[in-house]
Amino acid sequence: MELFTARKRRCGWFDGVLVRQTIKIAGISGIALTKLDVLDQLDEIKICIQYELNGKVIDYLPAASEDQFNIKPIYKTFPGWKTSTRGIRNIEELPKKAKAYIHTLEDFIEAKISSISTSPERDDTILIEDPFKI
Repeated sequence: MELFTARKRRCGWFDGVLVRQTIKIAGISGIALTKLDVLDQLDEIKICIQYELNGKVIDYLPAASEDQFNIKPIYKTFPGWKTSTRGIRNIEELPKKAKAYIHTLEDFIEAKISSISTSPERDDTILIEDPFKI
């Protein structure tokens, strides 16, 4: 049974700088990439790869909250795949552009994407690495 809500949602672009910094600080080895299907019909997809702060380009989230309020994201733009990923459960079945996006994220954040969800349904998950494997 599929359940959908009529609530409007706001989503921001993937902040690669923040995720990469968090991974390094916390010692994270892999992440779950959720809601890939939300991107399916977009013409282009962006990843924040740097920030601009007071005219200077930086590649980290500044510690001072005042600076955090003043940063402007700098994006790298990727072409959308314009086809459904909904319900895909094998990474090889994803569109070529979706796989390129995923591999770019992994390279940028310097961590493995361990799982990918492709719909709101729990079973619609691509498990790349078993999170319980030691």
